[in-house]
Amino acid sequence: MTIRTILLALGGGSASLGAADTACRVANRFDAHLEGLHVRQDPRMVGIDYGAGVGAGLGVGAPVTAEFFEGLEAAEDEVSQTSRRAFDHALSSYQIALTNVPLGGKPSAASAEWREETSLPSEFLPRRARLFDLVVVGRSDRVEDQPHSSLIETLLVEGGRPVLVAPAQAPASLGETIAVAWNGSGEAARALAAAIPFLEKATKVIILTAEPTEAQEGLAVVQQLAWHGISAIPRHVGAPEGVAMGEFLLSSAREEGADLLVMGGYGRAPWREMLFGGATRDILSTSHLPILLAH
Repeated sequence: MTIRTILLALGGGSASLGAADTACRVANRFDAHLEGLHVRQDPRMVGIDYGAGVGAGLGVGAPVTAEFFEGLEAAEDEVSQTSRRAFDHALSSYQIALTNVPLGGKPSAASAEWREETSLPSEFLPRRARLFDLVVVGRSDRVEDQPHSSLIETLLVEGGRPVLVAPAQAPASLGETIAVAWNGSGEAARALAAAIPFLEKATKVIILTAEPTEAQEGLAVVQQLAWHGISAIPRHVGAPEGVAMGEFLLSSAREEGADLLVMGGYGRAPWREMLFGGATRDILSTSHLPILLAH
């Protein structure tokens, strides 16, 4: 079990540099092929939505004109160029060559290619994601329920592949010390399975359990990982009072010196609160902790 193909979804926002750096770091670690993908918004669909909003009294503005579409096209051009610059900069930093043809046999070095499509990102990205071993996206400073956060959830639920959410700033290390949040759920099990390639290369692995999950469950995970040749340490903590579970998991991972947190994406909490919630935003801005999610 390993990672051979990685999809990097770039939206041209504040998280692009961190996401591109993280994806290249992972590609080098596994000698994987990396596809950098930017999906341009279709100006016609944006224009339809805009016109419908104005017609329904949901907003005010000028009629949808040729100049309006030209402005949208120019904005999309800038976003596309920003995405490509972030991609190219990361490739140069990690000395990854561009190619779109498999070299045959077992890859001995990372490779990459660039792809751009015009479509609805929420529809195209999950379809494309299903073809890859891992999807990497960036975490911007947008808040919960804004489009960026809903796109992460769409990829996680509909893409069917594990999603590595990268911090806006490139982490100093990735996957040397890994914390796995375990609650015995199916989502946690899928996240654990997706993380095996990372765990096999890690220096230290911690299995985090918190009440009401029993400590024995974390010990059982440690015993099973031993069959993969992975040495892990169980850590069980009492249920936090007055602290959101997402914030608690992050702080626990930080205490262990983790540079990657693995967890299942179960509903809105705790992973959504952790990525986009209130108090935890401060923790994320200082911890630069990538998070591997599976649903």
